[in-house]
Amino acid sequence: MHNLSVLLPGFLFLIAMLFISVFMRREGKKSSGGFISEYFLGSRSLGGFVLAMTTVATYSSVSSFVGGPGQAWDVGFGWIYMSVVQVTALFLVLGILGKKIAIVSRKLNAVTVIDVLRHRYESDVLANLSALIIILFFGATMVAQFVGGAKIFEAVTGYSYITGLVLFGLVIVIYTTVGGFRGVSITDTLCAIVMLIGMVVLLFGVLKAGGGYEAIMDNIAKNQPEMLTPLAGGKMPYTLYISQWLLVGVFTVGLPQSVVRCMSYKDTKSLHKAIIIGTIVIGAMNIGMNFIGVLSRGILTGTLADYGNSVDNIMPITIATSLNAVLAGITIIGPIAASISTVSSLLLTASSSIVKDIYMREMQKREKEVTERRAASYSQICTLVIGIIIFAISVRPPDVIWKINMFAFGGLESAFVFIFVLGMFWKKANKTGAIASIVGGTVTYCVTMLLGIKVMGLHQIVIGISVSLICMVIGSLIGKPNKKEVLTYYFPDK
Repeated sequence: MHNLSVLLPGFLFLIAMLFISVFMRREGKKSSGGFISEYFLGSRSLGGFVLAMTTVATYSSVSSFVGGPGQAWDVGFGWIYMSVVQVTALFLVLGILGKKIAIVSRKLNAVTVIDVLRHRYESDVLANLSALIIILFFGATMVAQFVGGAKIFEAVTGYSYITGLVLFGLVIVIYTTVGGFRGVSITDTLCAIVMLIGMVVLLFGVLKAGGGYEAIMDNIAKNQPEMLTPLAGGKMPYTLYISQWLLVGVFTVGLPQSVVRCMSYKDTKSLHKAIIIGTIVIGAMNIGMNFIGVLSRGILTGTLADYGNSVDNIMPITIATSLNAVLAGITIIGPIAASISTVSSLLLTASSSIVKDIYMREMQKREKEVTERRAASYSQICTLVIGIIIFAISVRPPDVIWKINMFAFGGLESAFVFIFVLGMFWKKANKTGAIASIVGGTVTYCVTMLLGIKVMGLHQIVIGISVSLICMVIGSLIGKPNKKEVLTYYFPDK
C-alpha cells in the first residue's frame, strides 16, 4: 500500500541535498585552489565538525541501519559486543594517518591518495593498480548501498523497488556530480545528523510499541535467554568476534575513502576536534542501532521465517510496525542517508582515480596540457557515467548484497592497509614491497573468499592481510630503496 506521508519527508530531504550541492558548487568556484583541488578535496578547508561527520557518514553504510541491527535482532547482545570495536574506526584513521598524510599531501600538493602513493613508492604501476582496485571494490560497495536503500524504501513506503532506486539513486549521482568534494562533505554532515535523529525517533518508537525497556528485556529473558549472553548460544563464536574486530575495526585504517579525509581538513585543531566528535558519534550510531535491533525482539516476536527468512527485512518491518506514517517517513531518511552518503564519497574517489590518477597523469607524461575547463568537464562526466553504470547494475541486483559489501571492505583492506601504514612510518618500505603487497594481499583474499578457505575459522581478511604484510616486508627488504630526496618528504628528521 502506497503511503504519501511516508514518502514526503524523504523526498524533501533529497531535494535539499540537490540545493545544497548547487550552492556549495557556487561557493567552491570562489576557491583559489583550482578546480581539481576543489572538486576532489574541497581545497583542504574542512573544519573539525564537518570532517568528523563526513568521515562518520562515509563509514556508516546502509548495513549499519539494516543488516547490522537485523543481525542483532537474531543474535542478541553478542552482536552489540562485537560492534563496539567500530568506535575505534575513525580514531584509528585520523589518529594514525591523519596528521602525517595531511603534511605530506600539502608538501606534494597531492589531491588524491594515489598521488601520495605514487610519490612515496615512485611507481606508476602501483598507482594504476591502486586505481583499478579502488574502482572495482568501490563499484561493488556502491551497488550494495543502492540496493539496500531502495529495498528499505520499498518495504516502508509501499512504493516499488525501482521507484526508490530512481528517486534517490539518480539524486545521488546528480548532486555528487555537481557538488564535488565540498558538496559531498556538507551533505554527508547533514546525512549524519539525520541518521542520529532517525535513530532516536526509532528508539522511542520501539520502546513504546514494546511496552517499555523492562517489558522487552523480560520477554527476551523468558523466550530467548541466549540473546543475553556473549556467545548467543553458539551464534557468536570467538572466531566471529576476532574476524569482525579486524574487518570493521582495526584494518579500517587503510580504507582509501577514509584516508582521503585525512588530506582535506583545515588545520591541526580541526583534526583533533574531528577525532573527538567523530569517535563519539560513530560509537553512538553503530552501538545505538544494534541496540535498537535487539529491542525489536519486543515487537517482532516470531521466527526469521515469519519475516521472509532475511535479517535485512527486520528493520523495515520494525519501522513500519512501531511508528506512524510521518515518523516512519522521518526515520527511513536515516538508512537512506547512510546509503547516499557512502555512495557519494565512493563515487567521487572512484572518479578521481580515473581522471586525476590515470588520465591526467598520462597526459602529463606525454607533456600535454590539460586545461582547467577540460579537467572540469571530464571529472563531472566521469562521475556521472560511473554513477549511471552503478545505477543500471542495481536495477537487477545480484544476490547476497551484505556479503558483497563485506567482500569489498576486506578487499580494500587487504590491498591498502600496509602500503599506507608502513609507507608512512617505515623508511625501508619501497616499490617492490608495495606492489607485492597490493597484488599478493588482494589476490589471496579474493581466491580464499571464492574457495571458502579459512584458517582456524577466521574470516579470509586474516589470510589476505597476513599475506599482504609478508609480501610488503620481504619485497621491501630485497627491493631497491627509495631515493633519499623522496624519503625526506616522509621522514624529514631521519
